[in-house]
Amino acid sequence: MRYLSSIILVALLVTACQPSGPETTDEIPQDLAGKKALLNTKRQELKELSDVIAQLEDQIAEEDPTVRKRTKLITTVAAEQKDFSHFVEIQGAVKSDDLVDVTSEMAGRIISLKAKEGQQVRKGQLIAELDLEQLKKQMAELQTSIDLATTVYERQKRLWDQNIGSEIQYLQAKSDKERLEKSKETMEFQLTKGKVYAPISGVVEREILQSGEIASPGMPILQILNTSKLKVVADVPENLLRSVKLGETVTIQFPALDLERTARVSRIGATIDPANRTFSVEVNLGSATGGLKPNLLANMMIEDYSVEDAVVIPLHLIQQEVGGKDFVFVVGDEEGEKVAKKAYVQMGYTYKGEVLIEQGLDGSEQLIAEGNRGLTENALVELQGASNPTVSNN
Repeated sequence: MRYLSSIILVALLVTACQPSGPETTDEIPQDLAGKKALLNTKRQELKELSDVIAQLEDQIAEEDPTVRKRTKLITTVAAEQKDFSHFVEIQGAVKSDDLVDVTSEMAGRIISLKAKEGQQVRKGQLIAELDLEQLKKQMAELQTSIDLATTVYERQKRLWDQNIGSEIQYLQAKSDKERLEKSKETMEFQLTKGKVYAPISGVVEREILQSGEIASPGMPILQILNTSKLKVVADVPENLLRSVKLGETVTIQFPALDLERTARVSRIGATIDPANRTFSVEVNLGSATGGLKPNLLANMMIEDYSVEDAVVIPLHLIQQEVGGKDFVFVVGDEEGEKVAKKAYVQMGYTYKGEVLIEQGLDGSEQLIAEGNRGLTENALVELQGASNPTVSNN
């Protein structure tokens, strides 16, 4: 307690003897710039005071053997050398190429609709039946005309075979009969169009007409979505043009489903959109497994930087001095004792809680993890084990 009182007294004297600036008031300014300036000043004062206290404690411990040097318990993690990759997250959406309208080739009232929204249908499945009663009546009238034309033709043929009558009358009767028979074949074919079948397999996305409504040729009755051919489409900034290659594997994340898949780039847009300076990238997904649906939000992870055998450390171990320099504390050795040493570093890319160290570490260092806050240069440390580099330390 005697030495602690001496330390505090000397520290206060050192602080009091330092030349004061234009204004030494502790009153908190009202403006933001003033608050930031005062905060930096107080941080610097605290650092200087902590350094003085640490020096006094060390000097007293050296001169008085009864006083034990102060040590701080720490854990360490090794600086790691490994391959490092950085990814850019681009937002896209799930799309489908096959959204097909189910239409009728004939006009008629829908008397039966065999599929509903959300129902899975297969190619060739009956979708709707139309009432073609008017066409059937026309067919009956046509049959009567055919019967008459056949009778006229047969009589003209008998007369022509007996060299009675003119050839033109015989040919005219034959032509009328054949023309009506062709019309019958056409009408019979039209009657087969009273049933509408699914052109593809998929899910009924939308009902456009209901039972009892009139269907017209070419007018959609239903829309069927083919969910077996899904893709993710994203607009990628042009500065990533060199990072995207046709056929390369990318990671696709679906936040709403907590799902992640890998797939290959199937198409790269041939033009740059002048409005937003992006180009289109498509990735085929195949079938709609895992609950994938068109227009579902998707994140495309594009690798824009990679390096082999690089020094990579947990990002939370990086500290910054008041002057802006980045550093980490490493375990050093001084006269047989373990001490904290500052290693100034130059950071590169960061990704998923890790940072690439471009300068300052060679990968052989033991980084101070737990207990690294509040340390000073050459402070005595005592190891208590290795820490988990993914755990944030304060």
